[in-house]
Amino acid sequence: MSDTASVTSVRSWSSTVWVVLLAVVGMSVASPTNSTAAPSSGWMYTMVAFSNASDRDMDVYQSSDGTHFDVVQKSAYRPSAGHVRDASIFRNTDGLYYVTYTTASGANIGFARSSDRVHWTPIGDHPVPFCCLLLPGTGDGKGFGSSSGWPSLSPFTAKAWAPDWFVEGGRVSVILSMSTGGGFVPYVMHALEPTLRQWSAPVPIIGIGADHIDTTVVKLGGVYHAFTKNETKKVVEHAVAQSLGGPYRFVAPGAWGPYVEGPAVVKLPNGNWRMYLDAYTRGKLLYSDSTDGLRTWSPTTELPGLSGTARHVGVMREPA
Repeated sequence: MSDTASVTSVRSWSSTVWVVLLAVVGMSVASPTNSTAAPSSGWMYTMVAFSNASDRDMDVYQSSDGTHFDVVQKSAYRPSAGHVRDASIFRNTDGLYYVTYTTASGANIGFARSSDRVHWTPIGDHPVPFCCLLLPGTGDGKGFGSSSGWPSLSPFTAKAWAPDWFVEGGRVSVILSMSTGGGFVPYVMHALEPTLRQWSAPVPIIGIGADHIDTTVVKLGGVYHAFTKNETKKVVEHAVAQSLGGPYRFVAPGAWGPYVEGPAVVKLPNGNWRMYLDAYTRGKLLYSDSTDGLRTWSPTTELPGLSGTARHVGVMREPA
């Protein structure tokens, strides 16, 4: 005589097991994982860039490790006129994201802001002072008032390119490259109020000199590290100073090779530093890492996924 209660119990248990197994399998099928996605690092990296396809649109990407980037929004921002090249991004104390960029329209740099990195509102173009008598550092070193190591003095600023944020404490600054038609020279200007609509007059950065563009600065300890493209030699150079405005002195650069520009430097989750470089003649986006506090650098490597697409990137990190 069989124990029907036991049989019923076994069948019930077996049915429950099958239901659980089917649910697990169903979840696996319904929610595939991205095998290339990096595990969470506690940090989020946002990259902004124009592309080989368009320098009138800014694309936005994000990553947790600074290496594997996913699209946040393609063509996230297009100004009503002009270009959006060489964008730089940071998050202000008001919680909004801000970009500044090259408009390629005279001596103007552009600004826009966003709450979600997808929808952007233009703040407007900022006209860098055009007619400032004896404004130093905007010529090519061959005009009136030039001397060894110093560019000419000129009242006419024709171009303002490659603006880059520098934030220290509560002070927001933009480093930009200015030209009267000759070589570019790095300048710095400071925000005069929290909405970033009013700016101080640009002041030349001392020690880097004429014919340098795409200057970005990071601070490590008490030292300011400037990375800047020498337009004559077509290489990125490294200079250090005790203050943002200089005077800077050049030190040994990394082996980044020729025909690279647009350096963007950010700290990685493991404490190392990474530089992104636009190898513009080859259509490649490269990176190089420093494990010893910006002193020496690894050979360049192609950034997976975005090399050949993103150009002259701006990168920021914030807690995830």
